[in-house]
Formats: sequence, structure tokens, C-alpha cells
Amino acid sequence: MTIGFIGLGIMGEAMCANIVKKHPDTVYSFDVVPEKTVPGSVRLQSALETARKSDVIITMVPKSEHSRAVCESVLPAMGPGKIYIDMSTIDPSVSVELAEIVKGTGAQFADAPVVKSRPAAEAGKLGIYVGCDEELFEEIRPILSYMGENIIRMGENGMGLVMKICHNTLVSQIQNGVNETLCLARKYGISVEDYKTAISYGGGQNFYLDGQAEKIKNRDWSTAFSLENMNKDLGICSRMSREKGFNMPGMENARRVYGRGMEAGIGKEDFRATYKIVAGEEE
Repeated sequence: MTIGFIGLGIMGEAMCANIVKKHPDTVYSFDVVPEKTVPGSVRLQSALETARKSDVIITMVPKSEHSRAVCESVLPAMGPGKIYIDMSTIDPSVSVELAEIVKGTGAQFADAPVVKSRPAAEAGKLGIYVGCDEELFEEIRPILSYMGENIIRMGENGMGLVMKICHNTLVSQIQNGVNETLCLARKYGISVEDYKTAISYGGGQNFYLDGQAEKIKNRDWSTAFSLENMNKDLGICSRMSREKGFNMPGMENARRVYGRGMEAGIGKEDFRATYKIVAGEEE
């Protein structure tokens, strides 16, 4: 079974590298940036060529419009026997549309967005939320396990993405709470180290603070997951909440913070850089 991987960005490059290490058959790769490649994969010249040579096509691109463009470009190569797995984080409604288009050719389709960031991608320890039928899920689980260790089927097409957006929206609100209360604690003279330790003694302990406190202390904004990508995900959540007529004031508040980060020109920095926005340190 040959695998084609399209999209070699911060996450995709590491994910493809794990497939190359663990998959016994040929792995093809493609990215619109010619310089991007993954050692051990066969680098091809187009998404369509990649799809034609591959039994399983995996895509990992930034936005809905990119997923749509890739899908349109590879459609002539899709048909019975092909499996299309989009691991991008996009609008669930767009993913459902793409699923119907792909399945119309006789191919199978799954959305399988990931959680955690670059270090987990490098270690093959991502969390993966899957939207597809049960039979396809069992067929693709071994492939997904090359990249992640916690894999869960959330339902039919689009449901993996619904869960991913709910997850990232929760992270943004936890992050915002950490940023605000850490800033307040520091104004009273409490160090980052003591704040983190004290929080760990109670119900406020959280994965975000445990992983990011040292980098915030050192003002390290190097990117594992960008501010602009989280801003994109909050935009998706805002559209989803409007579709359901459901008010989410906490999400909208976090979205305002991210909007200010984009306006401040720090979208390419890591998403923890929102700390600077909350602290009033916009650059």
C-alpha cells in the first residue's frame, strides 16, 4: 500500500517523516514549496501525480481554501480503491462537502485532524480525531498510528473536525485564563515558577501551563503552533456557533485577544505569544 503525503509544513513534515520511518511500502510527498522535502520519501512534482501513484492520500494544509484546492486538483486520480485522509484543520461543513465529492468517485474519505504541536508530531504522539464510517476507521487506524498514539473516531464525516475545533477553543480559553491570572500574580510579585507550582496544587493545574510556563518566563516565542493558526480555528468556531445559534462569550473574548495579536503583527509567533497581548506588551 503506497502512501502519498501532501503538505510539508511545521506539522506535516514531521508527520510524513514518521510514516517514512514506519511504513513498509513507498511514501510519496509533495508541497507547493519546492525546497520542502522529507528524506526517505519520493518527492513528486504535483498533488495530482502524488494522488495517482498512491493508494492512500494524506493532506495536511493550512485552511479550508487550501483543502478545497488540493481536493479539486487530485480529483481526476480518485476512484474505487483509493482512500483520501484530510488531516487539516478546516471548517467541518467544507470537509463534509469534500467528502461527498471524493466519495462520488468511488473513493473513501476521512477527516482526521490532530491535536498537540510539533514536538508531539516529531515523536509520533499526536492525538487524532477521526470522522468517517467504522469500517474505514479500522482500515486506516494502522496508518494513523504511525503519527499518533491517541486515536478516536468521533462519528461520520466532519465530526473529527467538530471535536478538533471544540478542543482548540477550550485550549484558547484555558490559555487566556492562565495569561490573565499569571499577569495579575506577577503584578503582586509572584514569580512564574511559584505561580506554576501553586497552581499545580489545586484544580487549576493544566497541560498548557505545565508545558508553556518556562518558555513564557524566558520570553521564548519560537513557533510550535502559530498564533495565526489558533486565530483561524477560533474563526471557525465562531462560524460554527452562529450556525447553531449558540452564544459562546468565552470563545469570543479569546478571539478578540487573538485578533489583537494579528493586528500587532505577531501571528507567526507561537500561540503562547498572546501572553504579550494580555500583559499589554504588544510590539
